Amino acid sequence: MRTAGKPEAALAGVRRKVHELDAELPLSSVRTMEEWLTASAGQPRMSATLLGIFAAIALAIASIGIYGVLAYSVNQRTREIGLRMAIGAQRGNVLGLVVREGMLVSLAGIGAGLFGAAAASHLLESLLYGVPARDPATYAAAAGALAAIALAACAAPAWRASRVDPMVALREE
Repeated sequence: MRTAGKPEAALAGVRRKVHELDAELPLSSVRTMEEWLTASAGQPRMSATLLGIFAAIALAIASIGIYGVLAYSVNQRTREIGLRMAIGAQRGNVLGLVVREGMLVSLAGIGAGLFGAAAASHLLESLLYGVPARDPATYAAAAGALAAIALAACAAPAWRASRVDPMVALREE
């Protein structure tokens, strides 16, 4: 029923009137439309929140992993980088080399992830509302965000590699 005032205030009157009309009619779950909508959207909202939290955690782990692998790679290749710089490689070249290698691996991972997401998209269709499971804009936004994060994760090891002193690197064992 519609009411001009607060719906909660009308509930007692509705219960009384229904009881007058038919005393045997049970009224166990009389609620406002807002309460019904909130209750019906609770499970999908919780699922979306959990998926968002897990996605953020996965993104953080991926970023840390990319950074860790690249930092380790740069550390292992200090001699090679020092040698390159000793024979004339510019800092920009070294920076580009490390970023390029890191981004190649990252883009391969993003491609594999997009393929896996497209293959498994039918599993998430029941959780989506108003967005198709294979929405190109969503896939492009996710791939772009992951590429930007991978580039940021590549930046620190690349910067460190470009600052290697050739003489110190060549003297190290």
